[in-house]
Amino acid sequence: MSGKCYYMVMRIPIDCKGCNRKLRRAILSMKEVETSHIEKHYSRVTVRGRFRPSDVAIKIRRRMNRRVEILEVQEIDVVNQQTDHR
Repeated sequence: MSGKCYYMVMRIPIDCKGCNRKLRRAILSMKEVETSHIEKHYSRVTVRGRFRPSDVAIKIRRRMNRRVEILEVQEIDVVNQQTDHR
């Protein structure tokens, strides 16, 4: 199975623990996001998965009601190889 996986870095203003919690819940509710990392000190969020970068940014913008700035997007081609366990 082959597909495109994206690695995206965004800047989102995270002021308090409540904003951090709300952002974390918004990201965890997205099924297409495989991994995420929130850096509160730098107001930076990193996500990886099979999604359209603009869709994820729009969903977070709507849930958080905050400005979302996409800093970097990398497209990764992923090929899953099945191994034969004997």
